[in-house]
Amino acid sequence: MLRKDLSQEIIGAFYEVYNALGHGFLESVYQRAIVVALRARGLTANAEVPVSVHFRGVNVGDFRLDLVVCKTVIVECKAAEKLSHAHRAQVIHYLNATSFPLALLLNFGPEPKFHRFVQTRRHPHTHETHFKSVITP
Repeated sequence: MLRKDLSQEIIGAFYEVYNALGHGFLESVYQRAIVVALRARGLTANAEVPVSVHFRGVNVGDFRLDLVVCKTVIVECKAAEKLSHAHRAQVIHYLNATSFPLALLLNFGPEPKFHRFVQTRRHPHTHETHFKSVITP
C-alpha cells in the first residue's frame, strides 16, 4: 500500500479529532484541528496550499488544497451529511492537477468516513489518469 504508515497516521489523527470534537462544526474548524493533531504526531502539515491548473501551458485557474501532509499526501476535509460523487470527483481533479500520488478525503459528518485515492498510473501521451479508491466505513 502506497505510503501505508503515513496514511495510518493521518487517519489516526482524523479519528482523534473526530472523537474529541464530534460532528457539527464547519470544515475550517476540522481542518485547523487536524493540523494540530498531525503536527503533534511529528508530521508536517500545510493548510490552504495554492495550486494552479494549466491547459496547453496557460494558467486557467487556481485553487487551494485543504492540506498537504509531508509534501506527499493531499487531505481534503468535509463536514457533510454524507460524501457525494462531487466530493470524490473534487479529490480526483486535485490529483489530476498535481503530481501527488495519494489523497485522503475525510468526512467529519454524523459518521466519520474516509476515502483513500491512489493515482495508479498516468499515461504521458493522453494525460489520462487511473485511480483506485478505497472506501472505509
